Amino acid sequence: MKNWREQFRFDPVPAILALGDVPLVYFARRDLLDDQTDPVDSLWRLREAERIIGKQLDNGVLKYPGGGKKHLLETFRMLRVLVEKYGFDKRHPAIEKAASYLFSRQTGEGDFRGITGTEYAPHYSAWIMELLIKAGYASDPRIKQGFDWFLAMRQDDGGWAWPIRTAGISYSDAIKDPNPVQPDRTKPFSHVLTGGVLRSFAAHPHYRKAEEARAAARLLKSRFFMPDKYADRRAAQYWPKFQYPFWWPNVLTALDSLSRMGFPTEDEDVQKGLDWFIAHQEESSSWKTSYKETNSAKSQSARLWICLAVCRVFKRFVPSD
Repeated sequence: MKNWREQFRFDPVPAILALGDVPLVYFARRDLLDDQTDPVDSLWRLREAERIIGKQLDNGVLKYPGGGKKHLLETFRMLRVLVEKYGFDKRHPAIEKAASYLFSRQTGEGDFRGITGTEYAPHYSAWIMELLIKAGYASDPRIKQGFDWFLAMRQDDGGWAWPIRTAGISYSDAIKDPNPVQPDRTKPFSHVLTGGVLRSFAAHPHYRKAEEARAAARLLKSRFFMPDKYADRRAAQYWPKFQYPFWWPNVLTALDSLSRMGFPTEDEDVQKGLDWFIAHQEESSSWKTSYKETNSAKSQSARLWICLAVCRVFKRFVPSD
């Protein structure tokens, strides 16, 4: 059987290494080539990482430049960069402070609330938990509380959906209510929300094995390249819309979760996803992000971080010689 790099029409690894992006090259050498690397905290002193940390307030908030009520969203957004691109974890005081702030936004029910006002947001709760788990908080009892909430909030079919959508209430109307809208559990799951929630399960060494998570993963993969049941990112064109660090779900984030959860390459849906990447790779060895691209170094870097994420997925699924 071909090893994972031989699955591609063009080997992406040389292009990743050639860019000279220090953290990108570090993770490629560590995760793709299994090279001996310096400790990951060697990346913490890079200028861009220090620039982000320099904006952190004493209470752990990474302040939104425009002010207002978006500090929770900005803290999540920048924590993505620190954890995913620079390998930060709770050994660094900035992460400890950011985690303390994020946990302060966890409700008694277990979800993290505030990005969508008073409304439940299973997707953002999951993405916050995903980062906290990767930063070293997997065994924190507050993480368990979050998973308990996710398991209690499933639709009857075993997936997840945004409660305000299942209730047929507009966001502008919902946020006027001080209490969150309760879900109509008889409505079908959303693959966008299910793919988002599964990222937290896939990141956790114990919960990725839960049968409830695996059942939801089977629902997710059954919807590859189909429109969603609800209005948010409904169109099938969102499946190949990529960014790194991950944010909105797509076929890459779904395959990343499935690979962490141990689904086999022989799975028909998994193979459909992998085949898409093989068929759509460009001669540059990368993939279009589907966001606005230019010839700038920034766009090139964005593409190659996506390459890294794709390679990680293929390496988990396809055994090496």
